[in-house]
Amino acid sequence: MSNMIEAENLTKKYSLAKQRTFKEFLPALFSGQETKTNLLALSHLNFEIKKGESLGVLGKNGSGKSTLLKIIAGVTKPSDGRITVNGRVAPLIELGAGFHPELTGRENTYLNGSILGLRKKQMDKLYPEIVKFSELEEFMDQPVKFYSSGMYMRLAFSVAVAEKPDILLVDEILAVGDSKFQEKCLRRIKEFQNLGSTLILVTHSPEQIQNYCEKVLVLDKGKQIYFGEAKAGIEKYKETLGI
Repeated sequence: MSNMIEAENLTKKYSLAKQRTFKEFLPALFSGQETKTNLLALSHLNFEIKKGESLGVLGKNGSGKSTLLKIIAGVTKPSDGRITVNGRVAPLIELGAGFHPELTGRENTYLNGSILGLRKKQMDKLYPEIVKFSELEEFMDQPVKFYSSGMYMRLAFSVAVAEKPDILLVDEILAVGDSKFQEKCLRRIKEFQNLGSTLILVTHSPEQIQNYCEKVLVLDKGKQIYFGEAKAGIEKYKETLGI
């Protein structure tokens, strides 16, 4: 079984400006003192995920979970080490980030599809199903600036899951619309798993890990403290919480 994702010493640093008053900043600048500090968001992660496997990523706030998803999605690059990602990725993170408020639902559907790497001919075929899944038939020719937040997220989710991806990235189980629509979203994620998609799920919920994942990666302050079987990973995560 081939690896879909492989990380080797994966590291991500962010350069942050030090907090200084204006009076402190100018002397520091002219004297050559350091005006920036490095934040180590991820430090030397090593793991591999095979085709069809499901990985849960657990960790407290600030542990680096969302940074890891962004690297897998190609939104940002590692500072050191390397990551290999094989296959088409559907990132259910920052849903609707490419939407333009002045464009209609229909126009944004095609725009977002192109951002996800889908050609216009593919989108022509997928469009009816996207509209049906989103349950927004009456609103597709209205500018999305008039959409409620729930409508906005429903359309973004529907575009992202219009076609089976090789790798599905989910940042928390989605708060998309009402409970009935959320269940619909969860069923779609399960369908992709059954069809062989690889799932990476970031969450704070051990229960969601038990329901969706075989393996667990536990992060603490950017460091990998566990990678392996889900049950043991959940216990390791609880230790970091002091439970």
